[in-house]
Amino acid sequence: MRTVSLPVAYMPLVDAAPLIIAQEMGFAETEGIALDLIAAPSWSSVRDMLAFGRVDAAHLLSPMPVAMAMGLGGVQTPISAVSVLSVNGDIIGVSRALEDRLREIAFDFDFADAAKAADALAKVADGTLVFGVPFPFSMHVELLRYWFEGTDLKDCRIEVRTVPPPLMAQALAEGDIDAFCVGEPWGSVAVDRGAGALLLPGKAIWAFAPEKVLAVRTEWAETEPHLLRRLMRAVWKAGRWLSQEESRTTTSEILSRPAYLDVPSELIDRALSGRFTISGQAEQRGVTDFVGFHRGAATFPWRSQAKWIAHRLSLANNLSSDTAQLAAEQVFRTDLYRRHLGGTEADLPGASEKLEGAIRHPTAVASEKGRMSLLPDMFFDGSVFEPMQSD
Repeated sequence: MRTVSLPVAYMPLVDAAPLIIAQEMGFAETEGIALDLIAAPSWSSVRDMLAFGRVDAAHLLSPMPVAMAMGLGGVQTPISAVSVLSVNGDIIGVSRALEDRLREIAFDFDFADAAKAADALAKVADGTLVFGVPFPFSMHVELLRYWFEGTDLKDCRIEVRTVPPPLMAQALAEGDIDAFCVGEPWGSVAVDRGAGALLLPGKAIWAFAPEKVLAVRTEWAETEPHLLRRLMRAVWKAGRWLSQEESRTTTSEILSRPAYLDVPSELIDRALSGRFTISGQAEQRGVTDFVGFHRGAATFPWRSQAKWIAHRLSLANNLSSDTAQLAAEQVFRTDLYRRHLGGTEADLPGASEKLEGAIRHPTAVASEKGRMSLLPDMFFDGSVFEPMQSD
């Protein structure tokens, strides 16, 4: 099989691991491809490189292709999310000043109760709270908005400001933002630099949020199906490998290299293990499945997840939710996932959408091989999202 080089854009984050590991551990080579991994300085750069043909595939924020399909953001090249690269993996942090105020009211930083954390933050807010996020159309923003709306933070003045992930710690230290929601390792970097403390994992807001997707131009997916198949299979194998605990040390060492994240491997291991140092006082907190790459059908692009994203974007932009959901279901490509991963070791769910937020404990579901169990996906407020049913 002739090896074909595929240019792929990514942001330097722990959840880019499936792409990096696919290349470094030989999963891409086994499929007859080589991933030319190109680090981008910002999410808009990743989007533009993909949309305008500089790269064939990208590590992309899950709401970004949905927003593009809805006509938001200015770039409207049709993009397909062919699989989910990671679920969860975001972290919310606060400045040293906010940390001190929270400690003054005896907040215990329990790292688990989203409502309690929000109510405490609302009590100590003084003026406008400025949150840093990596991009306007991101799961970071949607989690924050959902959290604000369902807690006492709804009564606070809040501004959301875009800051590239590697610059988040600096922005916090310099007072440009008061808090952030970002992917690891950049929250832990802020702690280690003494800029602030970690308040809450994104998982405490939505227990199974699709964070990043493997995205390609829809036209490329149609004209290069054999290359897409090779890419998807290599990345799926990498995700399965990443889910094994014995892979963690090697993963941390690979991702820490200057060519990739260029941070100490110990910082990366915090996200992979779910064991966090949350403050300069060396307090430790644990988060089971802080970031997921395989278990619980993590890589399947559920249309219902896309519809939840579209519904939330429609509320924020005064658009029709039904129209937005119709556009979204064309973006998360369950059909391509089934086509290109069918006949492999991947187990395929019997359905393509589900009630989001309804799973309270690991639940066996119908699947091609009969071995699939979905993980809890609750929202912090106990609500359940029922996607609009299309004809």
